[in-house]
Amino acid sequence: MIEIKNISKSFGDRKIIDDVSFNFYPGKTNLMIGESGCGKTTILKLMVGLHALDEGHILYSGADFPILAPKAKQEVRKKIGMLFQAGALFDSQTLEENVGFPLDMFTHLTKAEKLDRVNFCLSRVKLEGKNKLYPSELSGGMKKRASLARAIANNPRYLFCDEPNSGLDPKTSIVIDELIQDITKEYNITTVVITHDMNSVLQIGENIMFIYEGKNWWTGTKDEILKTDNKELYNFVFASEFMQHVFKAAKS
Repeated sequence: MIEIKNISKSFGDRKIIDDVSFNFYPGKTNLMIGESGCGKTTILKLMVGLHALDEGHILYSGADFPILAPKAKQEVRKKIGMLFQAGALFDSQTLEENVGFPLDMFTHLTKAEKLDRVNFCLSRVKLEGKNKLYPSELSGGMKKRASLARAIANNPRYLFCDEPNSGLDPKTSIVIDELIQDITKEYNITTVVITHDMNSVLQIGENIMFIYEGKNWWTGTKDEILKTDNKELYNFVFASEFMQHVFKAAKS
């Protein structure tokens, strides 16, 4: 589990994160949603130590990450898998080399053991046999699946996904969402997803934090969103006419 407790962060005289607390649970898809600029990405950067906290605590399985010694922080980071918004695959490397990259960085596995793990991860995201392809030879959805394979290569305890469906068509987005949720449950990972995709929210949102003006404005599940009386959350989630029909149907 990851716990953020009363965290705050300012840049200059502008307070971006204001006394936010939330628990991210293992085996669940934990979502952070909110308008652009509300502070979601800042929270994620605070959680991995790219920004320093002004106040508060970030606990990984009870260990207060910001005050850990550098070596202990590195041990926590080894347990984190990251699915970046743009995929962030290395263009000059094959899928096999991309997925094997964290194994080269953080493990002492033999070459054969690394290849077994790479093949397993590619198979898990339905890219078996694609080892020798380069990112330029892949569709957008295949790139995201390859990035997910790399994110889970080192058996992470924590998985961070930043806009995993960005740039994907609705059908491919569903595939990525289902993969993330299945992997989360299968390996009991604490998964944190930043998303603007309301289809994703209503499909896999098991534990949701809605951030508004740097504050934790609402927490709940995908089912509770459909019954919300929170004005700001409603205006964000049901901005489109289609989503308003979904909301009305759920209320009736």
